[in-house]
Amino acid sequence: MMSLNIRIPDNIGERLGSLAIKTGRTKSYYVRAALEEKLQDLEDYFLALETLEKVESRKSRLWSHEEIEAGHDLED
Repeated sequence: MMSLNIRIPDNIGERLGSLAIKTGRTKSYYVRAALEEKLQDLEDYFLALETLEKVESRKSRLWSHEEIEAGHDLED
């Protein structure tokens, strides 16, 4: 497991401490949970952005007849 030291504003630290006391969980638990959720959102966002950029770059290129046929069922 990796250790990380960060500085957070006092008001966030107070809210985190209060939540930990009320729920009986540790502050680290909530920091990990929040980080994991936000990291998943960021990964999803940047994967979608990367995919969109690939699609956009393909729009400007001309496809050969063979490439079109290979990607689509045109027999019908």
